[in-house]
Amino acid sequence: MSKKNRNIELTQVTLWEDGNATRVEDYLAAEEPLEMRAGQYSLGVTLRTPGDDEDLVAGFLFTEGIISRREDLLALQMPGDTDTERNLVRVTLDPSVRLTSNSAARRFSAGSACGVCGKASITQLRRRGLHRPTAASLFDPEMLCQLPPKLRETQAVFVRTGGLHAAALFAPTGELLVVREDIGRHNAVDKAIGWALLGGRVPLSGHVLLVSGRGGFEIVQKSIASGIPLLASVSAPSSLAVQLARELGLTLVGFLRGRRFVIYSGEERIALSASVAAKAS
Repeated sequence: MSKKNRNIELTQVTLWEDGNATRVEDYLAAEEPLEMRAGQYSLGVTLRTPGDDEDLVAGFLFTEGIISRREDLLALQMPGDTDTERNLVRVTLDPSVRLTSNSAARRFSAGSACGVCGKASITQLRRRGLHRPTAASLFDPEMLCQLPPKLRETQAVFVRTGGLHAAALFAPTGELLVVREDIGRHNAVDKAIGWALLGGRVPLSGHVLLVSGRGGFEIVQKSIASGIPLLASVSAPSSLAVQLARELGLTLVGFLRGRRFVIYSGEERIALSASVAAKAS
């Protein structure tokens, strides 16, 4: 399979339908390990869907607190074609970034469903000194309801495999900026935020992050780290995600489907009164 098509694999399966069994071809979302190394230090290993690896690494290093700005990341040597190098990214960091054997905030070897894996505690996350998102943002409920269809229309790999999560960044006006897919929901978020970091768009004040699955703790902390004021998901958040969002001032929206959503924190950033007035007129 060519390098650019490594995010999808083709396989033979047996389809049972209405009493009949048929041998057919099916598409699978690819899953491969990716190790990030800076000199002698391994910064992390994750299982991901190949593709947009530069964005993934940049987003991971930033949202996990290994780097604090775009300028800290000097170079990325992406995976080669050999078996030993195809899933290894070599990172060159600015000399001001001090690394130790325990320098990664989430130094782990884990599956794609990893959530808080490797974090010592929530207390450790609080000690990172993450800033509350700007309070100036105000979002139209009608605009929020238009975001999930825009996301679904661009999920190319999901359409073929049915097995990927997606994360999308939207401008304050609701304009879709980028969509990234991955078998791991936190990887999809890192890819989207990494795209913004490499493009000089961070902090993402006034932007919306929409995820296709649930709004978990790790996605809340990544949103706050990148300055996103509103995180929305089409499914439910976890209790820990709600707790962290309320503590650090993130607007957290769940069950964003059709013309309905639930606000779990940060209600002041959503123009509810304007929406009610428009409906009554």
